[in-house]
Amino acid sequence: MSEPGKLTTVGRVAPKFTLPSSEGTVISLADLRGKLVVLYFYPRADTPGCTTEACGFRDALADFDKSRITVLGISPDSQKDVTKFARKFHLNFPLLADEDHTVCDKYGVWQEKSMYGRKYWGAARVTFVIGKDGKVLHVFEKVKPAGHDQEVLAWIRSNQL
Repeated sequence: MSEPGKLTTVGRVAPKFTLPSSEGTVISLADLRGKLVVLYFYPRADTPGCTTEACGFRDALADFDKSRITVLGISPDSQKDVTKFARKFHLNFPLLADEDHTVCDKYGVWQEKSMYGRKYWGAARVTFVIGKDGKVLHVFEKVKPAGHDQEVLAWIRSNQL
């Protein structure tokens, strides 16, 4: 487990998790062994930046599917909230509910933030590319929501994954 705010790094085994999904199933990272996984963390369902990022992945999913890449989004929202968000925007990949932020903690994305001078804890916008062997291949930090899906695809293609 990472220290709070200390990201899981490239080369480390990705922390395991099992979480409820927006599709009404439970998804475990262990079940995805042997597949390339794009795991993106976002702060809150149905907010402008998170919607932009999710819809980008939605619109590019065919490209991820062609390369046999699994896309998963994780936020500290409830299963009800991620399901509502996924349905509202017709998301074609699972969103996972990490309501007690245990997985956010494990990956080091549960971080102290500041807005309008107020400090609080929340999920940072970070994406991990996890290899077929379960190890972290790349970490995208301080993600800009618009175009992030294409940034991830470009990295994967340039690394011939």
